[in-house]
Amino acid sequence: MKQEELAALLKEIIRDEKRILTDKVDLYSYSYDASFGTYLPDIVVLVMSTTEVAAIMKLANKHGIPVYPRGQATSLSGGPLPVHGGIVLDLSKWDDVLKVDAEDMVAVVSPGVLTADINDAALEVGLIYPPDPSSSNVSTIGGNLAENSGGPRGLKYGVTKDYVIGLEVVTPEGEVIRTGGRTVKNVTGYDLTKLIVGSEGTLGIITEATLRLYPKPQATKTMMAVFDDIVDSGKAITKILSSGILPSKLEIMDNATIQAVEAYEPLGLPVDAEAMLLVELDGHPAAIDEEILRVEKVCKETEARTVKVANTSEEANELWRARKLVSPAIVREKPTKISEDATIPRSKIPDMFQRLKEIREKYNIDLVVFGHAGDGNLHPNIIADKRDKEEMRRVEQAVEEIFKAAIELGGTLSGEHGIGTLKAPFMEMELGEVGLDMMKRIKESWDPNNILNPGKIFPQPGQRLVLTNG
Repeated sequence: MKQEELAALLKEIIRDEKRILTDKVDLYSYSYDASFGTYLPDIVVLVMSTTEVAAIMKLANKHGIPVYPRGQATSLSGGPLPVHGGIVLDLSKWDDVLKVDAEDMVAVVSPGVLTADINDAALEVGLIYPPDPSSSNVSTIGGNLAENSGGPRGLKYGVTKDYVIGLEVVTPEGEVIRTGGRTVKNVTGYDLTKLIVGSEGTLGIITEATLRLYPKPQATKTMMAVFDDIVDSGKAITKILSSGILPSKLEIMDNATIQAVEAYEPLGLPVDAEAMLLVELDGHPAAIDEEILRVEKVCKETEARTVKVANTSEEANELWRARKLVSPAIVREKPTKISEDATIPRSKIPDMFQRLKEIREKYNIDLVVFGHAGDGNLHPNIIADKRDKEEMRRVEQAVEEIFKAAIELGGTLSGEHGIGTLKAPFMEMELGEVGLDMMKRIKESWDPNNILNPGKIFPQPGQRLVLTNG
């Protein structure tokens, strides 16, 4: 169907023509996300209601037009990329509903609400929304739901799916369904809520979500431990958690990351250390005062060179500043950042670090490692220049080996970034032929015409990892 014909049909649904974009300059701005690849849509629609989404999906089904839901496009795996053209549904402006019910401890939100705004609204009544992806200040809750986003607090509080108790969803065929509700317990039939969360927009378009909130912790404590041996830091992680202490955050930075941050902004970090742990405890003040001493003792017993406990919130913020500066620091030397999130069992963290060291040397790449050590969700980041084709070929080979290493160590391709286009070629490696086929059957059942976010999760024959735009 020609763009003019499609635009005319969409104008019967969207009365405000300003919300239908057809100019090339607008289409190009929707052709990419935070990952790799550029794909031009045929048309973009800024949707603002469930009725509009349902009508567009019915139209798309009738004419076989692919539809790609999109939030703020912070996806690191190619989740919203319109790989087959068609319609991009921009839900990022649909933020009219953000209701917090303190008595039921839930929030009801539109898909375009920023994730950080939900937590801010909850804080006003003494509650929190625990999932805290690093992009929470710019990412929409709809995108977080699609990718089942995590974050540093995932160790103690879990990830996005653990807080979703109800959804309004438009199916690929344009029907509107509700899953779950406002109750914490709900075992009525299949758990469609959990199926849709994390399905990366391939099974339905979320138009409203009911989220569980949590009481705000009374106090927090932060500590930094420095290690000369990465293996010792891994042992410390295991001992902390096996001692009955569950930190709200337990982050790790390797030597390359520490050096990058210190070069970017001098903070007095130990640039000769092999690893650094950042630990945050939260809860009752008396309890965490005792627990922080136990964590300090464990770190010293596992050969920590130094341990520093923050005595004020200002000191704590200063310690966490190093972690927050990682992303801008590591792209100082080269402009292209490939951010992965291979996740392995906690006990295998030292083994994974060894494998990553071997991969770094084998392919002569700039690789730094940081991440959520408490739940084994590491973030190997490769810094490169996409204009250097030879370097990018080496990077592609290295990324493939990182995925293989994670799976061989009992881990997974992705802890929180999703599969999208980038990791699709490796799905069978983790799931096996039968496991992947079962997922395909679910997709075919929900979306028989394969129009909702096609080209994601499931690999095409011969598809391989490509990290160059085009």
